[in-house]
Amino acid sequence: MDSDLRRAAVVALAELGRSRDWRDRADAGHGLAGFAEMQEALEPLLALVLDAGDTFVTRRTAEGLLRRKDRVGLTIVASALAVADSNHGDWIHTAIVDVFSMFSDDLDEALRLCEEISRDADDRVALGARQLHEILAEIDPVLRPA
Repeated sequence: MDSDLRRAAVVALAELGRSRDWRDRADAGHGLAGFAEMQEALEPLLALVLDAGDTFVTRRTAEGLLRRKDRVGLTIVASALAVADSNHGDWIHTAIVDVFSMFSDDLDEALRLCEEISRDADDRVALGARQLHEILAEIDPVLRPA
């Protein structure tokens, strides 16, 4: 893995995330989600999940983070959810349902991770993880193991 190239990609995507065009910001959020484990991506990702200009950016970024189906993605979404206004919260909620309403195994793993994240030392992350867990707990997935 080339860490210099990965950093350059994060820098370029973060710059795209500051564009005036909502389409650029949505693409940046979706792309940055793939680099969410990098410290340099955290601040731009949080800003894009809470994008003040267009809630499509919120949804697209949150969906990208949630599709990682890992602790990093869930933690960033939880952190944003804890401070989101009702409009952004609705679009984050939509992304959560879209990602986790298909497979029960994915949903179960996300619930487990949220329980862990809810014990985070950062109060904002812990609060958001509890909110995320509540949303996830309401989902009835389409497919379950036989």
